[in-house]
Amino acid sequence: MNKIFNYIISFFFLASCSLNSDSSFWSKRNINEDQKILTIKQIIKKDEVLLKEINKNLEINLSNFKMENYPLSYLHNNNGRTAYNGNLKSISRYKFSKIEKFDEYEPEIIINQSDIVFFDNKGTILKFDESSKLIWKKNYYTKAEKKLKPVLFLSANKDTLIVVDTIAKYFAINLKTGDLLWTKYNDSPYNSQIKIFKNKFYVVDANNVLHCYSLNSGEEIWNFKTDKPLIKSQKKNSLIVKKNKIIFNNSMGDITAVNLDTGELVWQAPTQSKKIYDESMFFKNSDLISAKNSILFSNNNNGFFSLDADSGLVNWKQKINSNIKPVFFNDFIFTVTNEGYLVVINNESGNIVRSNYLFSNFKEKKREKIKPIGFIAGQNNIYLTLNNGRLLVVDIKTGSVNSVLKIDNEKISPPIVQGQNLYVTKNNSIIKLD
Repeated sequence: MNKIFNYIISFFFLASCSLNSDSSFWSKRNINEDQKILTIKQIIKKDEVLLKEINKNLEINLSNFKMENYPLSYLHNNNGRTAYNGNLKSISRYKFSKIEKFDEYEPEIIINQSDIVFFDNKGTILKFDESSKLIWKKNYYTKAEKKLKPVLFLSANKDTLIVVDTIAKYFAINLKTGDLLWTKYNDSPYNSQIKIFKNKFYVVDANNVLHCYSLNSGEEIWNFKTDKPLIKSQKKNSLIVKKNKIIFNNSMGDITAVNLDTGELVWQAPTQSKKIYDESMFFKNSDLISAKNSILFSNNNNGFFSLDADSGLVNWKQKINSNIKPVFFNDFIFTVTNEGYLVVINNESGNIVRSNYLFSNFKEKKREKIKPIGFIAGQNNIYLTLNNGRLLVVDIKTGSVNSVLKIDNEKISPPIVQGQNLYVTKNNSIIKLD
């Protein structure tokens, strides 16, 4: 009864409101290249969509440095503040055949310990070590499957690489040798992050069904169905492991928490009316992240939410238009809006404490076409990739843009770091900056 009451309250609340440049695999070129918090003068009201700078001269105190622990970061989806402070002086590439659906999906490099894993457009999986040496490449697709040009989603623990794809196949590989451990098929394609926890892994398919599989055999242990979409979304679904719950979003904007072991519903929070969803073919959620006892996420329908991780009830909501993954550290939330504002939010209150416009270096006529893709927070800077192939280096303390680097002329992925190297991907290459 308590759960049902929580769902009803939540519904009405929402409705009312490392690759070395010497390697033969890589080509290289050069790239040109006392803290305090000021008095906050203005806080944006929660019923106003953010389209302006607020407290742009406010300085964020970075003295309390915290770096995310990798296992926690992986399970909670929060990159936090990393120790990265790279020079970005050179760039090298590993090229492969073009992934035709790269722009439609969100394939990601994975870094396991010091190794890097990605794939090409025929489903060949590539593993490099930290010195750029290709350790192995394997392809476990038939000739007919290769013609379908699957997009792969990857996740790894110490010994096992899990692969799910857009043609409804999933399989496991020995991460050290590249040998196939087992392979299975699902009724529906996948478009989701994968979370490995203990001897199980969790993934959401295109019909908004959460699956729990055995890591050792691939056999399904349980599944949990949410509303089936009328139109298949190309936005990747997101998962978090927290307090014996797997918490995930589906393509219709619902956030659901189920028991890790049994698959039983703990809570569900709708964030969009079905009418709004049905009228928009382009609705996109950001990835979920965990911040203390809250679940944070946003969407491109002017909603940034903080939910209580135990009950699913809304802590607060801001009208921020963003579908890229936020970052949380030191009680601040950082995000970038689709209009190009870097926004800093107080995690407890939901108040916006600063926003800075980041696209001033671009010609005014081109700004409307520029969209943020993703970012990481380093030791002193935020590194933001754009759909025009640029990388912005933004000072965390002041919110000012330090530099704009041209990586490519096309869309590049969100950045990921390994040590003092930064990586992005595009439709035909892995790109390393050091």
